[in-house]
Order: sequence, then C-alpha cells, then structure tokens
Amino acid sequence: MAVTRLKPLYDQAGTLKGYVDKYTGEEYGFPVIIGRKRNPYAKGWVMNSQEAMIILAKDKDIKGETHRVLWFIGGILDFENWVQLSVTKIAQELELKRPNVSRAIKLLEEKEIILRGPKVGRSYAFMLNPEFGWKGQVKNLDEYRRERDELEHREKKRSRTQNNLKLVELSKEDQIIQAIKQGKVNVEEFYSLLHKE
Repeated sequence: MAVTRLKPLYDQAGTLKGYVDKYTGEEYGFPVIIGRKRNPYAKGWVMNSQEAMIILAKDKDIKGETHRVLWFIGGILDFENWVQLSVTKIAQELELKRPNVSRAIKLLEEKEIILRGPKVGRSYAFMLNPEFGWKGQVKNLDEYRRERDELEHREKKRSRTQNNLKLVELSKEDQIIQAIKQGKVNVEEFYSLLHKE
C-alpha cells in the first residue's frame, strides 16, 4: 500500500492514534520498525537448480552422510564452482570417518553431481556440476555452458565422421545393411526401388 493513501487519525482529544486509509477507511495503528538482525547466511551465495534439488531429494542412494558432504562442498565452493579440500579435512570438519567421506564423494561423482578435476598436491580439485548449482557471475555460467555445448557438438561431429569412415570401408551391401539398421533408410521405399522394372 502506498504511503500517500494514509492520513493521520486523531482521537477526540486530538491525540494521534494511528492512520487511516483514505480510500477504504481501514484504520491502522502505528508501524513498528524493528532493527535489522544480522543475517547468519550473508557471507556467500550459490545459485542452485530447483530441478536438480528435487532429483537429489528423490534419489534414494543419496543418504545422510552423502548429503552432509555435498552441502559442505557447496558451502566452501570458490568461484566457478571449484573446491580443493582433502578427504581428511572434510572428515575432520564434519566429524565423519575418512572412508565414509570417500564413499560419499565417489557416489557424488558417479551421479555427476561433483566432477573430479586435476590433482593438486595430494588431493584432487572438485567442481560442483554447473547443472546443479553455480557460484560466480551468471555470464560466466553462460560461457561455461556455451563452451560445453560446443565441445559436445565437436564430439558428435567427430563421432559421425568416424562412423562415415567405417562405412566407406564396407562393401555396398554392408553399407546398405548398416544404414537400414541405423534407421537412415526407409525400407519400404528401398524395397520398391529394388523391385521396379
């Protein structure tokens, strides 16, 4: 409600007792302004995909300790989603056993929630999968996705080229059979072409 809609409301003695909405006639008391409390979550922020969060919540393989490790990794992410921390350090911070942390990291890697990066010293760097969440500027996330899409496109193109080279090595009959298996040939049209007189 806009402040301009309110006008002071006085009692019969002329003492201000609140405000009244000029349009609706609704009466209000005095607004109470409470000082801002310190936000305990103000230090760092990570954007998360809501869809990924739902998938995680429904995944029955990801249980208590694995969730704790994931949220801890998310909490210490550096920009561009990288984090480097040893299993021992994570275990100490979360008061878990090292094998349990290792198992949790392995599961998160298998689910592609975290991605293993290069080994630095005695431990690996990890990256939170950008499809799950992102710490950093949105333009950098867009750039990451564009680079990933270009890489996938190049890989598909390379794979198609390799398959085409394999086809060249085959006899004509084998090429036709291969094309039919891959669904690249309309079998009915092909059959009618063979039996035309």
